[in-house]
Amino acid sequence: MPFARSGGCGAPVRIVLDTNVVLSALLWRGPPYHLFEAIQKSNSIEIYTSDILLEELKEVLLRPFSAKRLALIGRTVEHILTNYIETVDLVTPIATPRVIMNDTDDDHVIAAAVAARADFIVSGDRHLLSLGTHQGIGIITPAEALQAVTIR
Repeated sequence: MPFARSGGCGAPVRIVLDTNVVLSALLWRGPPYHLFEAIQKSNSIEIYTSDILLEELKEVLLRPFSAKRLALIGRTVEHILTNYIETVDLVTPIATPRVIMNDTDDDHVIAAAVAARADFIVSGDRHLLSLGTHQGIGIITPAEALQAVTIR
């Protein structure tokens, strides 16, 4: 499944990474990390987020399990957040639709994607993945996104 924009050739692919993917990319070295690296090297993929998603990321980074990992890799929450913020574009959703009844945090991911006019949401969350798409925005796993990036 290559990243392809439905709206025209040459335009960058716009994606929103769910917080679980961002956390994995920043703290571990699995598929989300490799995806994030590939995106950073690409001139044809843009990452978008919102203030609410950044706040959620900060909150998760401050939890004990994250603090242990940060200590292990010699990084601080501030360092991780600053580097991430420099890589993404910020959007401000005008509304947060109720889409995922079992997890309202997922609605913020969808709201950011709609505001960003994203082509894809990359998530490991089963609630989001079970949708498959929302308003034409594909919802894919980090492994699917990594495969698409490496095909590009």
